[in-house]
Amino acid sequence: MGNNDYNSPSFKKLLDSLQQQSWELELIISGFAIFGLFTAYEPLRLEMVNAENEQHIYRFVAYFILHIASSILLFNLLLHVILRGLWIGALGLRYVSGDIEFEKLNYAQRFTNYLKKRIVSFDRYIANLENYCSVLFAISFLLIFYVLAMTTVIISMVLVGSFIIEGDWLPERLGSILGTILMLFIVFGMLLTFIDFLTQGLLKRNKWVAKFYFPVYWVFSFLTLSFLYRPLVYNFLDNKFGKRLILLLAPIYLVILIITSLEYRHSNYLEKDLNSSSVFANKKNYLDMLIEDGDFPGDVVIPSKVITTSYLNVFIPFSEHLEERIFLYNDSLRPKKDRRGLTSGININTNWSDEITSLSQKDSIRKVYLKTFNEMYSFQVDTLNRDEDFILTTGMNDLLGFETFLKISDIEEGKHILRLKRKRKEKGSVVTVTEAAIPFWNFKD
Repeated sequence: MGNNDYNSPSFKKLLDSLQQQSWELELIISGFAIFGLFTAYEPLRLEMVNAENEQHIYRFVAYFILHIASSILLFNLLLHVILRGLWIGALGLRYVSGDIEFEKLNYAQRFTNYLKKRIVSFDRYIANLENYCSVLFAISFLLIFYVLAMTTVIISMVLVGSFIIEGDWLPERLGSILGTILMLFIVFGMLLTFIDFLTQGLLKRNKWVAKFYFPVYWVFSFLTLSFLYRPLVYNFLDNKFGKRLILLLAPIYLVILIITSLEYRHSNYLEKDLNSSSVFANKKNYLDMLIEDGDFPGDVVIPSKVITTSYLNVFIPFSEHLEERIFLYNDSLRPKKDRRGLTSGININTNWSDEITSLSQKDSIRKVYLKTFNEMYSFQVDTLNRDEDFILTTGMNDLLGFETFLKISDIEEGKHILRLKRKRKEKGSVVTVTEAAIPFWNFKD
């Protein structure tokens, strides 16, 4: 037999030896992991906020899950290091002081009996700390696998929706039927797997339920990558101490979530996140104030609060929500096949659809698209109407959007309000609404 044969006495002896020294490996791995997580935490949060701001749902979900996973792992590992430090301190104290001698404390008999019953011995306290540290370290990485499992299930649902229900490689009716069946299987399978997880194997206990649940369990064992960590899960479930710690951590996570969502309100009426108006200027509407990594532009951006030039540069970031408004205003632009969403960077062909095959056709549609946008949007500076044509461009941080320049050489110095007006169709008629109001001050050089 080889040295790595799990049945051999030498291998078992090696495992027992490593088990006794595992705390050193735990601390080394925890140290490196905590350093890496602290380094990656803020970039992940910024990417998540950026994806939310740009309304990229797939990027947002991916970074949201990564952010949650790093938060859970960071909390668990910090707690592990604290407890392991306490354990090392307790070992050092035991070397100096030995076990607890309750009689030397000279407490009343009632307190002595109570403390003996609750503490029992110092060695028992050290053993409990050792158990908590070892189990917590294992749970930390098991939770990451759970987050990864949730991610793969969500990705599976997205892939079914994008490439089967809305894909081109299957006939439309067949794709809809097959996609719906697969989507229902994934949704109900996810619910059953989650119920089985919460009840710690309830669906596996009844003979007839288990017969029905086994195919779902088998598929989801691959879908959630559980074959990578299944032995770890069942080792926890057959251990009373491990199950108790898992149940203890769940409410702790909930309490942390509630605490981190708390904020102190300084005023009954004033807030920092108000939209720009005649009485409030939000920094997201001023380009020169977007200096931090976490600052993202609002619906409309101008260069600064103070304008000293004879023109005013205006930038409107593009979003899927904005495109939907264009389609609602000009329905002829809505394609028969919506190509928004997850796609591959490998282009087999350059066709937008069966009807659009040439570059000239694509360019012609872009011109209609931009013409519709210009018809929808106009400006007012105070009460004066300003209507300049937008062009497509890339602005700050390579952000796609619409840009124009308004002539303001004829306005007086002082405070002014730029209002973005938008036309929309409502019950067969066209109405104009104020999309944004941004204050600025104009002073001549």
